[in-house]
Amino acid sequence: MTTWKRDVVAATEKAFRNQGNKTKAAGAFAYMKEIAPFLGISAPDRRRLTKTEWKKLRTPTSDELGDAAIALMRLREREYHYAAYDLIETFIDATDEYFLAEHVEELLLTAPWWDTVDGLVNAAVSPLCYRYDATEIINDWSDSGNIWLIRAAIGHQRGWKRETEIERVFEICDQHWSNQEFFISKAIGWALRDITRIDKRSVERFLKQHPTKNTVAIREALRGINRN
Repeated sequence: MTTWKRDVVAATEKAFRNQGNKTKAAGAFAYMKEIAPFLGISAPDRRRLTKTEWKKLRTPTSDELGDAAIALMRLREREYHYAAYDLIETFIDATDEYFLAEHVEELLLTAPWWDTVDGLVNAAVSPLCYRYDATEIINDWSDSGNIWLIRAAIGHQRGWKRETEIERVFEICDQHWSNQEFFISKAIGWALRDITRIDKRSVERFLKQHPTKNTVAIREALRGINRN
């Protein structure tokens, strides 16, 4: 284990030591369909605790950051998996153009569920796609047949607001419109709903061009269209 990765794991374990709540842990474990055990630490507390310990770390290289995030993701409790994307968000300026392909894909596929996938989209996928040309890897994810990589591809421009490449997002949504997998349909709906904030008419046109029902996606899109 490299020095920086070892330091991150040790610092995070120290941050979480004796901080869990068994009642919260049991509730979270059930709510997340038993994807992983929980320590029972709330998100605000998790971020506060790690912030204190991570302040002592030096700035990593891109590979050191990726390796440390993967090491956290491979630990047992779910809070460490959340800490993996918190770590990336904290040191995002250390990432290079290869970070998505070399590290984020593995993170997305390690103990995957909507919580870590969406956390990684927000912390890593969206900002890195904004910074670097990631067309090829997003196409690969979209074509992969893996629901979590597809979900990440659909959401790869989350938070771009008026700089969203609307037709590009529509292209990926169109590719998966007939897929009735809940987590994919939900991602499509959220992407369309986000676009209604900047161009509601384009979403209305998209829905008219897709008469085949995708109930989950349509419901989310209409929430944006009908927003006061």
